[in-house]
Amino acid sequence: MTRMTQVLMTTAAVTLALTGASGAQDVPREDTVIFDLDRTIRDPENFNWMTDGTGIRRMHGAHQTMWEPLFILNYGTGELDPWLATGFEANADSTEFTVTLREGVTWSDGEAFDADDVVFTTQMAMDNEELNAREVATIRGQVASVEKIDDLTVRFTLNAPDPRFMVENFGVRIFGSFLIMPEHIWSAAENPATFTFNPPIGTGPYEFTSAASNRAIWDRRDSWWGAETGFMEMPEPLRVVFLESGGEESRAQLLANNQLDAGQNLSVGTFEAIRAQNPDTIAWYADYPYAVADPCARQLEINTTVAPWDNANMRRAVAHIIDRTQIVNIAAEGATTPSRTMFPEYGSMAPFIDAVVEAGHGLPATADVEAGQALIEAEGWVRDGDYYTKDGETLAVEIHVNSASTEYTRTIDMVVEQLQRAGIDARSVPVENSVFWGEVLPFGGYEMTYSWLSCGSVNEPWASMGRYTVADVVPVGERSPGFNNTARWDTAAAEAYSAIVNEMSSMPLGDPMIPQMVAEAYQYLDAEMPFIPLVQAFKLHPFNTTYWEGWPSNDDYYNHPFFHWNSGHQIIHNLERAE
Repeated sequence: MTRMTQVLMTTAAVTLALTGASGAQDVPREDTVIFDLDRTIRDPENFNWMTDGTGIRRMHGAHQTMWEPLFILNYGTGELDPWLATGFEANADSTEFTVTLREGVTWSDGEAFDADDVVFTTQMAMDNEELNAREVATIRGQVASVEKIDDLTVRFTLNAPDPRFMVENFGVRIFGSFLIMPEHIWSAAENPATFTFNPPIGTGPYEFTSAASNRAIWDRRDSWWGAETGFMEMPEPLRVVFLESGGEESRAQLLANNQLDAGQNLSVGTFEAIRAQNPDTIAWYADYPYAVADPCARQLEINTTVAPWDNANMRRAVAHIIDRTQIVNIAAEGATTPSRTMFPEYGSMAPFIDAVVEAGHGLPATADVEAGQALIEAEGWVRDGDYYTKDGETLAVEIHVNSASTEYTRTIDMVVEQLQRAGIDARSVPVENSVFWGEVLPFGGYEMTYSWLSCGSVNEPWASMGRYTVADVVPVGERSPGFNNTARWDTAAAEAYSAIVNEMSSMPLGDPMIPQMVAEAYQYLDAEMPFIPLVQAFKLHPFNTTYWEGWPSNDDYYNHPFFHWNSGHQIIHNLERAE
């Protein structure tokens, strides 16, 4: 498909989005907000979010306009903002959580949203193994029982202590949350796994109008429980559209021509070109570097079972050789910052990052090649021309990289160049997305690779640190559970690390001892480097203020700008028509 054909098709989709489905009322452009989709909508008539691979059944507007969460995690404060629920209490050992639902919430068909819906949806997830969406599987693995206390109160009893239960399952920690479904509709489904839930309903202020493979349209309802109860005013947009833009180039043209209000990730160069043509385009930061940090900081994964990288000193040598600032400046066009630790640089993570750095375990922003080479030479390797050799063997490494993004390949090209200059015969091995995630990473089929397997922590440290305990070590060739510890890190240091992290796992969030424990555990990561933090992940989401203002930014940090997440409700409610 040529670029012009793609642009014409997308422009036609914008026109269709404004007119809606056959028979639907036309909505003016100034009353319509158009969000970018970076992929095709698979099976647009299916709204069953509870089976695997169904993220797209939510992120095309369903969980930003129609299905509301119980809470939304605020990345700036680390607090849970109440939404369908007003609060919760945990018992002393975090094995029971009692949730209080908001009074007056109703489904769009007028039925009450209450404890029966929460209990029914949770029990349905627990009883049906074929419902295998990530959030469903998590609930099934964690919850022992769920019970209704009264119409607005639900108690969850867990299989084991878990102080993160609410934020992980009901707080939109990353992307989505466990969504509550209407019992009075789903109870009639013969098979929950094949039920398409069409037409769908939710508690949100918008209802489904139409969808195709390249767009979905949602129109504002006449009434919404939030406005009726005083929780929040009705959102201003009359229509919300999620539109497949067709890639960065056509996305840029749509933004420049005011046919798109919120775009998916762009490169710095493309964003600056759009802004030169349309000065109403903004990003998270008003000026360079523009982009916001994504939760999944980038890192170099290392298979600790493969020689010579089974030697901690050799892994530490690589950490010294890598110049993170150069990766930022060249591969990321300056749109991010070097990582100091495994954690994303959010305000809510500052106590833990500071504790690690103050203990002397943080990584420098630039390379110390001589220190890295000294470690290599101390292991008996001798520089022989371009590369180090030992016993007739050249020091070499293959680095697998997912070819789905230029960010990934550009970064590894830079790392390869740095290692080559230092005397390591490094080579990039690009593989396509399904192979990378389906074979290379989970089965340990790599020496090194570029990924973000520390992803998880956004307001507390255990979600990331718990991914590297020895409990998840399996032999190469077996699938690592949940992509945890694919490095197969299983040494005495790993045992010591795991003991501290396991103790942290049941401690209440906010316990004042946790930052110190993070630093104590981190010393083992720093000493053995089963993975090497590189740079903060970055997302340059452009917003167009021609029609709508109130987009999230560093200056108006009511929350992060990831509009394809379940927290997209906050963004839509903050939008105001431009003057």
